[in-house]
Amino acid sequence: MTRVQNRRTPVRAGELDDCLRACAVHSGKVVGSLDRRRTELAEQLRKLLVVFSTDATGSAAPAPAAGATALLKRAVKGAAAPAGGITNDLLDALLAVANKALECGYSDELDLALRISETVLAERRNSRAGWRLRARVLEAVGEELEAVRAYERYLELTTEDGFGVAARIAGLRRAAERERELLDLLRKQCPGAAEFAAGPATDVWADGLALHAAGDWTAAEPRLVGALLALAADEAPVADRQELLSQYLDLRTGVHATDPAALTEAVALYAEQRRLRMRGPVADPTVGGVRWIGLGEFRNLIAGKSICLIANSGRVGESGMGAEIDGYDLVVRFNSYRIDPGHTGSRTDIHATIHKHGFNWGKPVTTRLVFGGVTGDWKHSLRNRLVPGAQQYLGDESLRWPVRNIGRLGNDVWSGIPTTGFNMLWLLDFLDVSPKLDLIGFDFYESGAYRVPEAMKLAITSVHEYTSEKAWVMERAQSVTDMRISLR
Repeated sequence: MTRVQNRRTPVRAGELDDCLRACAVHSGKVVGSLDRRRTELAEQLRKLLVVFSTDATGSAAPAPAAGATALLKRAVKGAAAPAGGITNDLLDALLAVANKALECGYSDELDLALRISETVLAERRNSRAGWRLRARVLEAVGEELEAVRAYERYLELTTEDGFGVAARIAGLRRAAERERELLDLLRKQCPGAAEFAAGPATDVWADGLALHAAGDWTAAEPRLVGALLALAADEAPVADRQELLSQYLDLRTGVHATDPAALTEAVALYAEQRRLRMRGPVADPTVGGVRWIGLGEFRNLIAGKSICLIANSGRVGESGMGAEIDGYDLVVRFNSYRIDPGHTGSRTDIHATIHKHGFNWGKPVTTRLVFGGVTGDWKHSLRNRLVPGAQQYLGDESLRWPVRNIGRLGNDVWSGIPTTGFNMLWLLDFLDVSPKLDLIGFDFYESGAYRVPEAMKLAITSVHEYTSEKAWVMERAQSVTDMRISLR
């Protein structure tokens, strides 16, 4: 049994200099790694060097990838953190490092992410990003109670739950309740377990395994259940508890003399708490009786209608084109779109969004298309983010990833990850049933982003090929003005 170190430490007044030194030391561990996730972490550490050097010296310092580790160590050793505390740019760079460290999932990286969260919150007690980061790290290491408290603090500081935190909290709480019910059930089913619940869980578990191996399940089971009860009483990390619960039920399933009905009851509770941790509670599996539509049905919905696609660009936010936009038969908006009727128009008929973010999912629309590259992740987001009654039609899996799945444009043809806008535009161009197809304000973020306030801090990600997407659009454009690109 692997025991994760207890990390339920209060937010302490972490030293920014110490945190940066920890980043410098860690960069030496990941530079040159063959692990893709650690390679991406190394790149974020290199970018952190550039930002820190700029803050410390007032001018940007070169940061070649090959010398990133040495440069970061020298920069931290030779310069103090900014006198005014953590700057916005340094905050963003630290959070980027922490997010990549969290994606790695290894113990060392989780420690680094936790340290960064403590430093951020020591410098900025009301940082929403800091509290959400801390909650995610605590959840990753199995400290669910502390994770829920951090998630709750995040919700107190925000007005829009674009990351589905409320659903995450509900899932964790319901899962904890089901786990307690399961342990209460096991205690009743195996009364002799109470005798072993006070002993060292690791030793008691090992004794139970030895007895089971010797063929004595009657003596083994009380020890195994006692070890499970001891772990729960000790508030051991969730990963440890789940691992042993799974092993115990596997062993019990292999014992032919066991009571099938009692085993079924235990397995049902175990499965339910696992599902809740993975996806959260699903109050309405039918999502308000929504109608799922495929490619052909979507074609019929848009056939013969004029369509405009509204970019989330700074240019749109100053366009004054609201009335003109509302004059189209169908208005398509994306992801974290922002409504300002005088500039953006007021109607949204089709909301196209990536599955990873939860912005505007509750805004009523006729049709919602959710895009995602991985089937499992896409389904998970639909279960957790869809709001019953917020849409009449919902794209099914045939519309999940149009550029890849319908167009068959693989990485050899289109190496970048297609944006939500490009997936939507490609789909409409492919169907070719609209007499008028206009793009409003598409400058591919040259004028910056115009989103709901909660999403304004999100980075304009580098994984997309904006240049290639722009070239694709311009090759098909029938007319181009400062605000409008017409493809039909």
